[in-house]
Amino acid sequence: MKIIDTVAGLRTTVARWRANGERIALVPTMGNLHTGHLQLVEQARENAHRVIVSIFVNPMQFSDLSGDGGDFERYPRTFDEDRKKLSAIDHPPDVIFSPAVQAMYPAGFQQETRIEVPEISNMLCGEYRPGHFVGVATVVAKLLNMAQPDVAVFGEKDFQQLRVIRRLVNDLCFPVEIIGVPTVREKNGLAMSSRNAYLSDEERQRAALLYQTLQQAKQQIQAGEKDFAMIQTQAIAKLSEAGFRPEYVEIRRTEDLQKATNADEHRVILVAAWLGEARLIDNIVVEKQE
Repeated sequence: MKIIDTVAGLRTTVARWRANGERIALVPTMGNLHTGHLQLVEQARENAHRVIVSIFVNPMQFSDLSGDGGDFERYPRTFDEDRKKLSAIDHPPDVIFSPAVQAMYPAGFQQETRIEVPEISNMLCGEYRPGHFVGVATVVAKLLNMAQPDVAVFGEKDFQQLRVIRRLVNDLCFPVEIIGVPTVREKNGLAMSSRNAYLSDEERQRAALLYQTLQQAKQQIQAGEKDFAMIQTQAIAKLSEAGFRPEYVEIRRTEDLQKATNADEHRVILVAAWLGEARLIDNIVVEKQE
């Protein structure tokens, strides 16, 4: 497992693989890896001869593009532990790409070209985190250009992010297959996330209510409840009573994240809520029953 921290070094390695006719997969991360990330790496290995894991805490996607917000500063940087975790899995990546901010944004990210995926980036999490998906789209586009993979693998926990990336790849004609991997959960149902580290032990147990609330909403829909607004209001009230600070609970169409109706076959329930110092997101898919 090789560690590369320059764009030139990555491209040289990729060119050698490409010359050998090898299929390449990319797993973009911001580090502080957990079991969910490792599942992405294993999935990447099933789809490619060579696997690159990028570890880069992207300042452009934090705090209205200012990059000086508290969340960016305190985001866990655990490179040594991440390297050990990657080395210990059955099929470690071939390369860890861990560039400095200067390597990714030579002119400073405030001055560099940005990519925006309209409409879908400004709803849900985008409404509460202005500029966030501009940062995501820009860094993913740069990583895809640098690594030139055949496949890129992302977790479905970040459902809106995955939709933004799929749209980006389609609109800009990137020759890459995007693979989504189901959410990996802790024993109590809490979706694994780097931000779970912000939770106290008591909060970590209480956080399981987030997924339970999604499951209950799904059951209501499957039981024939057609008043989606009521389901959303009830879910928000339940979370608020338990000490969460909900931002939204929304039932949307899976393909474009527009508001769902009873006629839609493919729907997803999405939630974002604060618990203590942690902003948690999750989702559950609800297929229309015959």
